[in-house]
Amino acid sequence: MTTPNGEARPSRPTTRRGFEIAIICALTLEADAVDALFDVHWDDDGSPYDKAEGDTNAYSTGAIGRHHVVLAHMSGMGNANAAAVAANCRASFPNIKLALVVGVCGVVPFSPTGEEIVLSDVIIGDGVIQYDLGRRLPDRFVRKDTLLDSLGRPNVEIRGVLAKLKGIRLRKQLISNMNNYMDVLRTEPLLQAEYPGTDNDMLFEAAYRHTEDRQSCERLGCNGGLVPRSRLGAGQADPQPSVHFGLIASGNSVMKSGEDRDAIAKAEGVIAFEMEGTGVWDSIPCVVIKSACDYANSHKNKVWQRYAAATAAACAKAFLRHWVPSSSAHAVAEKSDREGRQSVHHIPFPKNRHFVERTDIIEKLRRMLFEESKDQQVALVGLGELVKKLNLRCARDEDAKESVQRYLSSEDAGSWFLVLDNVDDVEILDGTSQQQGIYHFLPEHDNGRVLVTTRSQEVAVGVAGRAVVRLHEMSSEEATSFLEKSLIRKDQLQDTKSMVRLLEMLTYLPLAIAQASAYININDITIRDYIRLFQKTDGDIVKLLGTKVRDRTHYDVSQGAVATTWMISFDQIRQKGDEAATLLSFIACIEPKAIPRSLLPCARAEQQLTSAVGTLCGYGFLSRRKGNEVLDMHSLVHLTTQVWIEGQGVAETIRKSVASHLMEIFPSDDWENRELWRKYLPHTLRILGASGGVGVEDCQLGYWAGRCLYADGRMQEAVKLLEHVVAIEEEALAEDHPDRLASQHALAGAYEANGQIKEAVKLLERVVAIREEALAEDHPDRLASQHALAGAYEANGQIKEAVKLLERVVAIREEALAEDHPDRLASQHGLARAYQANGQVEEAIGLLEYVVQIKARTFSESHPSRLVSEDLLRYFWIFNNTYNCAFALVFKAFLAVVNWLQFASLD
Repeated sequence: MTTPNGEARPSRPTTRRGFEIAIICALTLEADAVDALFDVHWDDDGSPYDKAEGDTNAYSTGAIGRHHVVLAHMSGMGNANAAAVAANCRASFPNIKLALVVGVCGVVPFSPTGEEIVLSDVIIGDGVIQYDLGRRLPDRFVRKDTLLDSLGRPNVEIRGVLAKLKGIRLRKQLISNMNNYMDVLRTEPLLQAEYPGTDNDMLFEAAYRHTEDRQSCERLGCNGGLVPRSRLGAGQADPQPSVHFGLIASGNSVMKSGEDRDAIAKAEGVIAFEMEGTGVWDSIPCVVIKSACDYANSHKNKVWQRYAAATAAACAKAFLRHWVPSSSAHAVAEKSDREGRQSVHHIPFPKNRHFVERTDIIEKLRRMLFEESKDQQVALVGLGELVKKLNLRCARDEDAKESVQRYLSSEDAGSWFLVLDNVDDVEILDGTSQQQGIYHFLPEHDNGRVLVTTRSQEVAVGVAGRAVVRLHEMSSEEATSFLEKSLIRKDQLQDTKSMVRLLEMLTYLPLAIAQASAYININDITIRDYIRLFQKTDGDIVKLLGTKVRDRTHYDVSQGAVATTWMISFDQIRQKGDEAATLLSFIACIEPKAIPRSLLPCARAEQQLTSAVGTLCGYGFLSRRKGNEVLDMHSLVHLTTQVWIEGQGVAETIRKSVASHLMEIFPSDDWENRELWRKYLPHTLRILGASGGVGVEDCQLGYWAGRCLYADGRMQEAVKLLEHVVAIEEEALAEDHPDRLASQHALAGAYEANGQIKEAVKLLERVVAIREEALAEDHPDRLASQHALAGAYEANGQIKEAVKLLERVVAIREEALAEDHPDRLASQHGLARAYQANGQVEEAIGLLEYVVQIKARTFSESHPSRLVSEDLLRYFWIFNNTYNCAFALVFKAFLAVVNWLQFASLD
């Protein structure tokens, strides 16, 4: 049989794995137009196909030309819905090679080259820009457009097809075929695929606005200036839809502003606006094909929607004539039948005599596979080689060779059990455009069961849906038993302290334990000797973890090396080119534990970060703490990742990128930010300490980290870091550069708090001298350094100098700042303290009482600034024999501190 195009009609796929094309539509009218162009509807030719567990999508299946096509009906518009639909579609139809996002869009009236675009013209996207991802500043929006923040290019195959279609002959052919398919759609009256007329194609000037959103232009009498177009001139026949290739802007809101449309088009070079492309782009190789139903301005209406939906569907079908399937359904069926008749032999490995039974896992698998009988396919997923050392005895009890042979040679296979071991690459599972993956050949029968072992959560879910068993690290008892069985010299078992230390260092990973015991056995060394080797440099540790161990229970020697195993997984993640590889490299440069999710780079959108975290958690490289807002990386994985990126020659580039990101998000040292910067500090100090310390480009990050260390009371660390920052800036920046002076000011404060008073005075005198020469007397930076110098004078016993300087600072700030301004209150507090030290007790008490009164109105009871002033006033009262007032204030301060400590303990 043939299709209406004269092409050979493909046979109905026997399973969901036979579909390679997905078409995704946001609106019912868009899906109706696509559905009407199906050459065959498989839903009308037998029972509908089932779906993967948890898939909430609605599908229509059929054929267009040589292609088996699944049409996904979205429940709503937008990139989030599109991303969910694409992910579910990939789960149910794992062999999808291409997704077409088909429907209507708003267009820019003129392309960057000046080509006219009119309503019903079709846009084929050769790239998608997420134009609404960025930062909203008070006066403008700044789009994130760096390499890490941008959607990637289409894959090589898609780029090749698009390049071919842009040629003169094939572009004409594409438009001709599209118009032929439009003739088919016009035969269905319910589609309303008739041209609405040039009178309804009005392009107002960009600045002319539609004043009432709920009223039509006709009802409102919109009469603004119209932009003339040569294709719509009077007396001409109705224009035929044309096809344009270009960038498409995708966002989460409808574009209804001519001025914003033109501004974005000019900045980004886009020719259309839509709302689903970004969501699909990262899930499945994708082409966006959308037709113009409006000009993305405030005059948009729905008059053109149905006709535009029809032209988009017609263009999508015309496009598929130029897309070559990986192989015809007939050829695949013949290949499957031929290979199904071949004998497949599987020789089990020798029994692992060091096997330590994981009883709970074994029993769970046995129930799922052989007792509950509801899951035909089960996946066992774990970090590195955890799944290897499970060494399933239930698999050994089955004659896999005979079971597989019986299944492949007979329709009546009988009972069988198939184990697919080490399926860690998605390409092995799904295949490529040149070769079918193993998932295509997995047997399906009520009497059969399949167990897949893998490091990849993506593979596990793709094969088994919800029937996934997560294999965690060994318990301390299991790890001890495994080590005892693996060591030749049993006298070493008496050194229990060293055994415990070794297992803790190896984090109870079975393959790492196997490597360590083999190394100890081969080199006839003690456990303590191995620990000493392990505690050397990071490179030495990874070399130990990469040592190949001969083991007849593995396929090859390299599988006995845990570091090698992980690096293979790293390469697989990198080759996929998604956010997970970027995230893996990012985390390699920071601390492996207690990683706040808010610290991570969200390159394009939250959904990409969620997907990247999910991928790394799926491999077992990351784990989520309760609440999912804090992550941890396995310490040995973290170490191996560092060596891996160094081996790629990109370690320094990544370190600079991480430091730049941290500088962008690192908070100020304000008390209100304390909870956040305490979480960020360990990771920031890690990156600042990498590659020999702070560089010029890192000074700002080092400055803020130093200030936060100071605010946290970690004075010695603050001094060390700020000294390094100042040394770098003194070489790189002019002596009056604001950044250099700010760092010197911060270092002087740390010196004073650390008891290095003379160093503080010397440094601040230099800062004050430069700022007094360069800045106005009421400049905040000048006053701040004078205030700090006065404090250093007081600490150094130079009381009169402190009083004189502070009186000048207070006078200026009282004139320039409001009475509750923190800087004004701080200088008054400092002057009161200097008065007390100078014997001016009454002046000190009077001024400090005023400060406490203002702070009581301004700050909470537990705010440190308020508590410090109240505590100092209590001291003044006691010193001046005003005991009753002092007791009342002490008790009040005591309650506030108790409340704060209670809150801190909860944190």
